[in-house]
Parts: sequence; structure tokens; C-alpha cells
Amino acid sequence: MAKFSTSRQKALMRKYATGIKFLMILLSVFLIILALPKQTKFRYEFEKGRIWNQNDLVAPYNFAILKTSTDLEKDRLAVLQNVAPIYRYNEDIQMQQIEGFVNDFNLKWPNAGIPEKLRAKYSETGKFLLAHVYVTGLLSPTVRNQPAAQDYNITVVSKNNVAANKNTSALYTKEKAINYFEEELTLRSLDRAFMLDLMQNRLQNNLIYDDKLTGKVKDDALSGISTTQGMVQKGELIVAKGTVINDEIYQKLISYKKYFEDSARVNGNRKLVFLGQFFLIGLTVTLLIVFLHLFRKDIYQDNRMVGLILLVITAMLATLSAAIKFQVPNLYYIPYCIVPIIIRILFDTRLALNIHLLVILIAGFYVPNSFEFAFYEITAGMVSIYSIKNLLRRGQFLTSALLITLTYLTAFLGISFIREGDIASIEWIEFFPFVVSVMLTLLAYPLIYAFEKVFRITSDLTLIELTNTNAPLLREMAFKAPGTFQHSLQVANLAENAIYSIGGNALLVRAGALYHDIGKMENPLYFIENQTAGFNPHDKLPYEESAQIIISHVRKGVDIATKADLPEAIINFIRTHHGNTRVDYFYQSFLKNFPEKFIDENIFRYPGPIPFSKETGVLMLADSIEAASRSIKEPGAKSISELVDRIVSYKLNQNQLKDSDITLKDLETIKTIFKRMLMSIYHVRIDY
Repeated sequence: MAKFSTSRQKALMRKYATGIKFLMILLSVFLIILALPKQTKFRYEFEKGRIWNQNDLVAPYNFAILKTSTDLEKDRLAVLQNVAPIYRYNEDIQMQQIEGFVNDFNLKWPNAGIPEKLRAKYSETGKFLLAHVYVTGLLSPTVRNQPAAQDYNITVVSKNNVAANKNTSALYTKEKAINYFEEELTLRSLDRAFMLDLMQNRLQNNLIYDDKLTGKVKDDALSGISTTQGMVQKGELIVAKGTVINDEIYQKLISYKKYFEDSARVNGNRKLVFLGQFFLIGLTVTLLIVFLHLFRKDIYQDNRMVGLILLVITAMLATLSAAIKFQVPNLYYIPYCIVPIIIRILFDTRLALNIHLLVILIAGFYVPNSFEFAFYEITAGMVSIYSIKNLLRRGQFLTSALLITLTYLTAFLGISFIREGDIASIEWIEFFPFVVSVMLTLLAYPLIYAFEKVFRITSDLTLIELTNTNAPLLREMAFKAPGTFQHSLQVANLAENAIYSIGGNALLVRAGALYHDIGKMENPLYFIENQTAGFNPHDKLPYEESAQIIISHVRKGVDIATKADLPEAIINFIRTHHGNTRVDYFYQSFLKNFPEKFIDENIFRYPGPIPFSKETGVLMLADSIEAASRSIKEPGAKSISELVDRIVSYKLNQNQLKDSDITLKDLETIKTIFKRMLMSIYHVRIDY
């Protein structure tokens, strides 16, 4: 019942696959639109120092000219210099410190050695001098953002919130107070050492800097700074065609763009902006789906893969939108090259380039200097794809990152030379976002692993791991069935070279070849490559039983691979490497020895399916030819050539290659490669 339910679910999924696909496409389009900023696009691109190649630009309305950042900074500094620091006057400190002085004086007076009749004079003088300092005001010598060596104005706020402006030259610091004490004590002919020892310990600032209130006053003053200077009147010429965009014109253009965007944000029709985005996003996604339908039907028909592609595109554009929303200082921090790398590793080069171009075209609407942006990212994306065209080791990621960085640097220098015309004017700090972007691109590696697990896709990285002969299953096969292991290695070499020449996934073929015979580990001695001289267990078995043992290695191989969690792409090689051919040796032997008996031919036939791709078709040929070549008693150029031709013709006659998409031209190439490699393996000397 459960099995019936599962098959029914699969049938329903197939029935509604097209509907699900288009639902995913629409969902992806709307998610991208929702994420993108809802702002109108200013139609003009411009840069300082470039020639204005558009028609004369006339102001369609009045707008204010924005100040430059330099002008605003000057205004800000001027305002801050005019804001006096605010101090709070603490009256309690004076009383506390004078009382403390009196207590200290009474305690130390008996040991001072000064006549008792002068006691009152000393006490009153000390209290008077301290009171004078505190009434005048005692503060620290410097305050934040004020020069230490200069006097400056401050605002003193009393306990009753009455403010008074004072200059620090008229106030006391601890150093000035001590100097004052020394002078007064000298004039009064009092013991300076005794009195200074008491009085300097009673100096505590009674003017306390109010950072919070000062900050509020500064903020209020800064908020009053005008951000504009002058006006452009309606009908006034902003820039004429052929004019070089100087500082003045550039500022007018910036102001015009800002006013346009602000006005559109307030008065613009958001529904029309939404509709425009729907047209653009819908068009680009439709082009992608058409590309898949025309050139990659295998991906188009698999909703998992279509969903993965749409997820990657949506995530990248959502990241761009988030960066715009949170006003990231530079949009080049975003690792745009991560998309083509992920698509290239999981799928292929053409699809990666196609998707990268579509993503950059959409992003170009929302970044400044869209042409430069497109040039940077398209060239870097192309290099990222080319650098991992044939992924054979993990280290290629670092090589790819280095090449992407060099591409960015070359483009950065070229654009800077054209823009500035002076190497000394290049602002190298502007290259830093590209370096960060390349570093973030390395996140593609863990993302690929996650996508593989979630969407059950086999990437080249996984195939690299599987083709390592130290992988657990291969180590086990090398121990249990060494002959089969050596046969698999030779098949892998033959198939890999053949598929590389006719076009296909060489890494996938190699992995499939290494694992195609793992089912022989169950009964290795029943296969000739693992048998020792003089012993063959088939000698004691009926022909049909021997055939079933041989055939069963396909089913057992599938079971072993499934338990080991090998990818479905590898298991397909196990299923198809014999197609639905007969085990002819035992079938012909049965007919020869029992001509009078009727036998079901299917007992001697593999269950299939037949190969359904170039890769599986090439593996079938390589497997059969390599196994048959071991039976040649005297290998020579003629015998090897005849063997290869005979086996290829047999597979064609048996219709084993009809679904494999291998052309007759491909077969001629495959045969040539197999012949040359087998001659090298068997050291055949060729006559010249």
C-alpha cells in the first residue's frame, strides 16, 4: 500500500511538473521584485572630467545646488568652532574643600613651628585664597576638540541654570591656582611651604564639563547648516553637448539627480515602478528558462535543478537590495562572482555565463556607473568560469581567486587611467572593496556543499573526492577484488580520454568507471580477472546459474552504492554499463550443450537500462573493450583494431547506444583513441 502511495505521488509530481515549474518561476520573479528598491532610474550616467555626449541638458524645473562634501565639512568645522563648551558650576565643592582645609590646618598647626599669634592670619588667608579660586572657577586645562595651548570661550551654567560666557584665560587651572597661592603667600610674608602643602590638596574642579549638553548644542547647530548653495532655474542650461564635466557642472548634475529621485520617491507612481520591474525581471528570467529549454533540457525537466538556479539568482539580487537598503559604503563589496562559480561547479560553463550576464544586467539598474560596473563584473565573472573549466583539485579555487583579483586590478587600472590620465591621482583605497569581494567569493565552496546535500546534486568537487583511490569503497575493492580494481582503473583511463575528446564530463566518467564493478566484491572469484590459475568455480555450476551470478553483480553494485550513499549519477553507470545485453559465453555454451532444451533468453540477459548519455555510453564501450583485450593471446595492431571495431559494431547492432547521444563521428574518434591506448598498454610496435 505504501509503495502504491509513493508511486502515485511520483505520478502526480510528473503530471503537475510543468505547473510547479512555472509557479517557482513566478515566485522567484515576485521575490526579486519585492527585494529590489522601488525607485525610479535616473536616465543619465556621468563622471567628473568626462565629456557630456548627450544632447544639451536644460533644467525642467527649479532645484537647489547641493554643496560638495568638502564645503559641508568646512561649514561643519566653522560651526563647531563657534559652539562654546558648556560647564556646570558646582557650588558645593567650594564649601567641602574649605572645610577640609580648616580641618587639615587645625590638625597640622601644632607641629608647624609658627607663633600662635599668627594662627588666625594663616587660617583666614588660606580660606580667602581658596574661596577666590572657587568663585572665579577651577577647571581642567583642556577639553575635547579644543587646542591645549590656546585660551577659548566657554559657557558656564550655574545652579539656577543661568548661563554666562567666560574665557579660559580668566579662569583657574590647578597649575594657575598654585602659582596664585605662591604669589599671595609671598606678598603676605607667610610660610609658603606649610600653606601650599595644605592648600594644593584642596584643589578640585568646580567647573564640570557637560558633554551631553554640549553635544546637543552642537547637534542643533549642525542641523542648521544649509546643504545647498544657489539655485538652478527652470529652463537654465545645465550642461551643453560636448562640454567637459567640471566641478561646477558635476555638482549641478548631482543636485539634479538627487532632486529627481527624491521627487519621484514622493510623487512617483510606485505601481508603475513595480510593473516596470516585473517586465524587466520577467524578461530576464524568461530568457533563462528558454535557454534551459533549448540547450539544457535535462535541467529544464528537473524542477529541483530549476529551483536551485532560481534560488541562487534570487539570493544574489536580494543581497544587492539589502546592501542598497543599508547603504553599504561600496556595492563592489558584494561577491558577484560567487554566482557563476556555483553554477559552473554544479552545472556547466555555458549556463554559468548565461546566468551571470542576466544577474549583472539586472544589478546594473541599481548601481552607480552601470557601464563600469558591468565591465568589472562581466570580465571577472568570465575569468572565474574559465579558471575552473576543468576542476581537478581544490587548490584551483585559490588560483581562481588570484586570477579574479588580477582581472579586477587590470580593469581598475585601465578605468583609472582613462578617467584620471594621471597615475598619481589614483585612489588605491577604492580597490579595497574588490579584494573583499574576492575573499567572500571563497564562500562558494561551503555553499556548493550545502546545495549538493539539499538538492541532491553531484558536483565536480564530490567527483574529485570519489575518484581518490583511497576512498573507502575503492580501498575495499582493491583488497577483495584486486583484478576488478585494476580493470576499473584501465577502463577509467580509456573512458576519460575518449569522453574528453568527444565532449562530456570527463570527471564524471572517471568516477563512474572506478565504481561500475563494485558489485563484484560480493563474489570476486566468479569473475575471471580475480581467478587464480587452474581454478574456476563456474566449472561446477549450470550455465544459467553462472549467468545469473555474473548478471547479479549489477544489482549488488547498486545495493552497495546505495548503502554507501554514492550519488545517483554514479549509480547510473553501474546500472547501464552492460545495458540489456546477453551473457553470450554462457548462453552459447548452453545452446551448444543442450540444443534440444528450450530456455528463456532473458535468463542470460542483463536487466538494463541501456546507456542514456554520452558518458554512460562511452563507459559501456570502454568496459567491454578493456575486458575483451585481456583475452588476446598475441596483441598486435591488427588484432586490437579488429577487436575494437567488432565490439563497437556489436553494441550498435544490439541497439545499446541508441539513447546515448553518441554520433557516428564520435564513435570513430572513440575507436581511434581506444586503439591507440590499448596499443600503448600492450606495447605494440607500429610499422612506419
